[in-house]
Amino acid sequence: MIPSIHKMGTRTIGLIRYLYGPGTHEEHTDPHLVAAWDALAPDPGRDPAAAYEDLQQLLDQPVEALPKSRRPTEHVWHLSVRAAPEDPTLSDEQWGDIARRMVAATGIDPGDGAGCRWAAVRHADDHIHIMATTVREDGRRPRRHNEAKRAQAEARHVEADYGLRRLNTGDGTAAQRPTSAERHKANRHNRGRTTREELRETVRRAVAGAQGEEEFFDRLASAGLLVRQRKAPSGDVLGYTVALPDDRNKNGEPVYFSGSKLAPDLSLPRMRERWTTPAETADDSSDQDRPTLPPVTGPAFARRRAAAAAWQALLIIDNGDDDGLIAGQIAATGEVLDALAKSSAAHTRKDLQDATSSFERATRSHVKAARGHDRALRQAARDLVHSGPALGRGEDGATTAMLIDMAFFLAIAAANWHATKHHAQQAEAARQTAEHLRAAYQAAAAQPIAVLRQRGLGLPKPLQHRHAAVLRQVVPDLAEQVLAEPGWPALAATLADTHAAGHDPATLLTEATRHRELDSATSVSDVLTWRLRRLAHLPADPGSLHATPARGKHRTPSSAPAQASNRAANEATRRR
Repeated sequence: MIPSIHKMGTRTIGLIRYLYGPGTHEEHTDPHLVAAWDALAPDPGRDPAAAYEDLQQLLDQPVEALPKSRRPTEHVWHLSVRAAPEDPTLSDEQWGDIARRMVAATGIDPGDGAGCRWAAVRHADDHIHIMATTVREDGRRPRRHNEAKRAQAEARHVEADYGLRRLNTGDGTAAQRPTSAERHKANRHNRGRTTREELRETVRRAVAGAQGEEEFFDRLASAGLLVRQRKAPSGDVLGYTVALPDDRNKNGEPVYFSGSKLAPDLSLPRMRERWTTPAETADDSSDQDRPTLPPVTGPAFARRRAAAAAWQALLIIDNGDDDGLIAGQIAATGEVLDALAKSSAAHTRKDLQDATSSFERATRSHVKAARGHDRALRQAARDLVHSGPALGRGEDGATTAMLIDMAFFLAIAAANWHATKHHAQQAEAARQTAEHLRAAYQAAAAQPIAVLRQRGLGLPKPLQHRHAAVLRQVVPDLAEQVLAEPGWPALAATLADTHAAGHDPATLLTEATRHRELDSATSVSDVLTWRLRRLAHLPADPGSLHATPARGKHRTPSSAPAQASNRAANEATRRR
């Protein structure tokens, strides 16, 4: 249940006419009172003899009773209370009870017999509007301190009492929700989402990895949006508004939204914070994890770079103590997810889009994000966008699975951090993101893991036993669980490939498990497989014809590690 306190008004009759009227787009149905300060209050919706002015005059009586010099200019209070989409339809009696609880909790009518006059109007199944005049019967003003927080707290009690969906209390950093009129308009035009939601997603993707205003505005135009820049007399850009070409008002004009109305961090000043941070303050710690390879471009290489940046971000979030730095990493993770969803293949796109929509809430809190140290992630987002769309197979598909696997743990880490800071909505959003990423991973990883598993099953038994011994040596607490998983043969094949490429499997396995818990992994063997292949710079898809070569090698065919591991296996068999 979501209570929203609206801006104070000056004309009671204006609000009454809106609540009892047809709405901006004929979305109001059967407007009527469900409760009021007086059980005999006139209801212009159900009583043909009652006029709007009758209700207005009664509501305004305490205001009019004051001398003109003491009357507040803005005296019309307005609170809307909306049920969650999955909640059952409540009766008028239930909404009336909720209205009485809300005016008591906010201080409008605390039940002392001299509260403000108010009325609750219902013109839709899922919400009510409460209007009040903010002069009490005794001529005093109501005590409304922290009224928004008190309304939220009462909403949590209402949810428990009525068995409704339990929402987390907000902290004022969420994006503005679509209005009822916007939802009705979307339904009339058979849109799955409102214009506000479509624009927010498009703008978010346009800013992901962008290096400045010019590139950002070019991306908005390329996405097909109408863009207007607000400029100062000097010519400096102060802000911007965007619109969908086919979203028009009753006069046939485009309906524009400013960036700040889409989300707090999409205003131009807030986005400039990402672009103006001096490069010398950026954290280049992820450079040490980048492969020393010949120049390579394309979706697969961009995903490898993004996975490396994500690993470093994961260590910062898990082990850091600078909240601003951690908030910056989480915000930049949102850009990576946006870019990944935009550039991934069709079979993972829906789950990735759902993940980005969920994680958007996790990127903002009252902890100010420290910019600069997030440069590696922002560059990763830029690489993903500029490398073009990835195929759903081969090295593109396998590195997508590798990156999604890493992003899953980033979402879990963000959820844990938000939980420790008591950011309830953000923590829940990050947990939902992890579930969407889990689904996307299963779609992306099925084929490459199956290929690796077949190769692992084909390894000679002595070599399988040798790699199992390495596993028991490095992670004794998890070894038996991993050996029992369906993904163990894929991990065994990867251990063989790391050895064939000149690495020490035990050392790499130690690095892959260092600093990180694995309890949240559905398949520990899968997680270790991808981490090892990234650390050893092995092809993510051994069957790819254009895989990334191993460190220090310049072989293009991905069969090289497989051939080397098979030669090593045959040699071991002959020795035995």
